[in-house]
Amino acid sequence: MPLMTTLGLAAALAAPLTAPPTPAADPAFARCMTQLQATAGKQGIAADRFAAITAGLQPDPSVLPLLDAQPEFTTPIWDYLAALVDRPRVDDGRAMLLQHRDLLQRVSAQYGVDPATIVAVWGVESDYGRVFGKRPLLQSLATLSCAGRRQPFFRGELLALIKLIEQGDLQAQGLTGSWAGAFGHTQFMPSTYARIAVDGDGDGRRDLVASIPDALASTANYLKRAGWRSGEPWGMEVRIPEGFKTAQAGRTQRRALADWRALGITGLDGSALAPQGLPADARAALLLPAGAKGPALLVFRNYDAIYSYNAAESYALAIATLADRLRGGNGLATAWPTDDPGLGRDERRQLQTLLLARGHDIGSADGMIGNASRRALQVEQRRLGWADADGRPGQRILRALQAEPRTPATPTRFSLPANYSAAQSPALRSRSTVQQIQGVSSGQFQGLDAWLVETPEATAAISVFGGQLLSFVPKGQPDVMWLSPKRAELPTPIRGGSPVCWPYFGRQGQGNDVPAHGFVRTLPWELQQARRLDDGSIELTLAPPALQDLGLRLSMTVRVGRELRQQLVTENTGSAPATFTQALHNYFRVGDATRVEVDGVDGVTYQDKYENYAQTRRQQGPWSLRDPRDPGRSDRIYSPAGGRYVLRDPVLKRRIELRTEGSRALVAWNPGAEAAAKMADVGDGWREYVCLEAANAGPDVVTVAPGGRHVLVQVLSSQPQP
Repeated sequence: MPLMTTLGLAAALAAPLTAPPTPAADPAFARCMTQLQATAGKQGIAADRFAAITAGLQPDPSVLPLLDAQPEFTTPIWDYLAALVDRPRVDDGRAMLLQHRDLLQRVSAQYGVDPATIVAVWGVESDYGRVFGKRPLLQSLATLSCAGRRQPFFRGELLALIKLIEQGDLQAQGLTGSWAGAFGHTQFMPSTYARIAVDGDGDGRRDLVASIPDALASTANYLKRAGWRSGEPWGMEVRIPEGFKTAQAGRTQRRALADWRALGITGLDGSALAPQGLPADARAALLLPAGAKGPALLVFRNYDAIYSYNAAESYALAIATLADRLRGGNGLATAWPTDDPGLGRDERRQLQTLLLARGHDIGSADGMIGNASRRALQVEQRRLGWADADGRPGQRILRALQAEPRTPATPTRFSLPANYSAAQSPALRSRSTVQQIQGVSSGQFQGLDAWLVETPEATAAISVFGGQLLSFVPKGQPDVMWLSPKRAELPTPIRGGSPVCWPYFGRQGQGNDVPAHGFVRTLPWELQQARRLDDGSIELTLAPPALQDLGLRLSMTVRVGRELRQQLVTENTGSAPATFTQALHNYFRVGDATRVEVDGVDGVTYQDKYENYAQTRRQQGPWSLRDPRDPGRSDRIYSPAGGRYVLRDPVLKRRIELRTEGSRALVAWNPGAEAAAKMADVGDGWREYVCLEAANAGPDVVTVAPGGRHVLVQVLSSQPQP
């Protein structure tokens, strides 16, 4: 292409970047844009259209240092691959292969590229459509066209982008991508988009931003045109002999297979080289990405096709090894030559959560290691007496922080607000100023007053009572949430869905004079705003009544689309620091709770309510109700938790993913048969749900300074699994 950066890695390794405040007019930039307008005119772009599309653009100087800081060239390869070929990306990729099986089979038949490779590119480039990049494309490309090195290259990309907008393939509004101008599901540069993109869904447009069929078909077309050979492997891991001259390695140093055999190169098991699917006279190159002591790889023609997508060895190896994992492989057999291996995203979140628990102001535990996280790591490394306090996130620092003793739970104490009883009312609440939009209506869901949301990708229902998510149904799937058919009449709290527990979770120092799990789940909420976003999703903003003498104010947004994103914002309106706990108490619908497993907690410490939180234990493997220590029930607070959890349900044949930010704890709860029999609104329904709760609870309380705020985010998604 080349792609100037890899969004999947940028999301895994670096903090999100935002454009600076709009500066004053830059005369040099204005002159450059005038020159570009003249060039555009020679290429058939009318002056008025160029002016309209580029109106108001100001340079973004923050993109210029990134020209020399691409992670493909600056990150140790074991860190690079650990972030990009981790368990979440493998699991998600296998789910994508299943979810888009028919599309991928059609695309593979048309272009000759296997589905696993297509999906691997998608996974590395945008994490399967989750991370497109946040920088305004026109601004970034205009800046790079007028400053820094490679200005001619970026001028061509800017003009190619303007032509795509003019032709109707793209809309300028809201168009974002990487700092270098790559965008869409598989991060095409504009000139590559113009040459290679195809219409995969037959709607007459090539839209790699909003259309998955267009994006995957275009990726396959790119690889085909780069020389992909159907049925051939990309490469294989091999063994080199003692004393091998490493100068003979390198992607451009091709030899026949017979020549490599003569040099002593064998299969990993010592067998003679005989790669399946290749002719005997095939030519190959030997890669030693970490030297003679690390993995050795013999690569063939299809590796070059992958390499052309973004010209970096580490990038091509990420695509190739992820594709192998998606096919069921175990990854590279030879260990990297380091005593401190890299971290996957789940482990990075665990590390950041540990930093947050120690008071470091690093933002949320999102798995993206930016400058704030690195500075905090340096502080911790120095505290531990390390000579090499480099701020690098690796297994060594993670294990060191996990081994340190936990802090005890901090009590929180709230009195019943004076207006609590008066605030309770079953009436439907909605501001008169809320704009009516298509896809949002007031009605009932299973007998409860609710706001009903319908988008092209999903439906949802949110209860007026408690502001509680009652239902989330992705297109073509069963409901993600469980709602008890035996629930009691209001104002008894609703059993099921996702209750909002705030400003305290459980008791945690509270007396019996206040309701369990906070005040707001038994109050009617107000709809304050409803809006439709550019991607077709719908976002609601809601809030409970203001509670007197609390010193805290809560608001919530719920965004419904392919995923459901829920955000709780707590603001300290008082004059003193405020401490609180909270949870989004998700009841996930399952086929049989005894057969469910939850990934994302292996190695995480927890405290057990059935032991009165008396001691700290460490989880071994996935969570399930078959834990031999206490089978058949669970009430655990995992902390510090990593922020990404996958519930695997073999009965309903799906996987539910929960991703969190601003949450340091995960509560895993199911009462089991004996306790459920004593709960009128559960009974034998205990088998039908598992609670995984995004929380700040137990030892992980939140303290907010006067005028400050805290944000808790959860993202729910569901995908079929074999």
